[in-house]
Amino acid sequence: MPKGSEALTNARREEIVNACASLYETQGFKEITLRDIGARTSFTRTSIYNYFQTKEEIFLALLRREHEAWTADLEELAGRQGPLSPEAFADQLARTLEKRECMLKLESMNLYDIEGCTRMEHLVAFKRVYAGAVEAVGRCLERFFPALTAGERQEFLYAFFPFLFGVYPYAVPTEKQREAMELAHVDYAHASIYELTKTFVTRLLRAFPQTGGEGAPVPPEQESGQPV
Repeated sequence: MPKGSEALTNARREEIVNACASLYETQGFKEITLRDIGARTSFTRTSIYNYFQTKEEIFLALLRREHEAWTADLEELAGRQGPLSPEAFADQLARTLEKRECMLKLESMNLYDIEGCTRMEHLVAFKRVYAGAVEAVGRCLERFFPALTAGERQEFLYAFFPFLFGVYPYAVPTEKQREAMELAHVDYAHASIYELTKTFVTRLLRAFPQTGGEGAPVPPEQESGQPV
């Protein structure tokens, strides 16, 4: 652990993570090196090892930060007035995710490599934050769909979180992938993270009678998505 105040340590960790996030906007995970990250900080590259031992630990810190930001948005959503229809809730949940493109990209493309090259204490800290995001989605379900049983909420979570690991590649294909699909005559219709998430969540919720599925129509005043 480097000498100095806790505030300085946290500031330098944040600077390293910010440098990583900036590089990840234009480069791939495999292309980015510790040297690249260090070159974007205000201190020597070798000092990075006082805070992170591998670039994977830096990326995991970035992923943890992304989940913390998403969880904050979920908590804000859970605190809103309700009820909401499945469509309205799906809209709000999808909007929390359209801001988290970095999180979804890391989860879908590099999570195994990141977790495999990270010390256990860092991995455990991330898993706690990830669990907090799962619990926050669960609280949203309890808030807006109180008729759902504990088993139904768990069923939703078991479908929704695996979905998150695959949504990014569908929503953000590379130019090379687009060209390949055209040459292969693949009938591909582009949809955004928001659109894919809203459609999936709406249909998933509609499968439960308590949330507006068969036998339990949603009152028209809820369809607007505005609190009533």
